Amino acid sequence: MRLVLDTHTFLWFVEGSARLSAKARDHIEDSDNEILLSIASLWEMAIKISLRRLDAPHPFADFIQSQLELSSIQLLEIRPQHTYAIANLPFYHRDPFDRLLAAQCLSEGLILISSDGVFEKYGVERLW
Repeated sequence: MRLVLDTHTFLWFVEGSARLSAKARDHIEDSDNEILLSIASLWEMAIKISLRRLDAPHPFADFIQSQLELSSIQLLEIRPQHTYAIANLPFYHRDPFDRLLAAQCLSEGLILISSDGVFEKYGVERLW
C-alpha cells in the first residue's frame, strides 16, 4: 500500500507516542508499504516551529533528514495537479495543509494515516 502520514502521525510515530494507534504503527512499520510524508507537512512543521508552537529536538533539517532515513519514509512532492484539486474541494477543513493532504491523497490514490476523521468526508481512504 502507498500510505501518506498526516503531520501529527509522523510526529507521534517518531516520538514513539502512545497517541499513535497500534494499527497505524503496524502499517507504518510494515516494510511492504510505501510510506510517504508530504512536503506540506514539512511546511506545516516549519511554520509551527517558527511560531514556537512545536519543538524540534535538533535543528529542523537534521531532525527531518535523520527521521526520514531511519524510518524509510519518502517525501511526497507538491505537484500542480494537487493544487488544482484543492479548488474543487468543499470546505470541510479550513486548514490549508489538511486540504492539500486531502487533494494529494485523492489525486494520487493514497491512503492517509490520520486520527482526523473529517478526511473521510472528502472521500479520502483513512487508516487509524
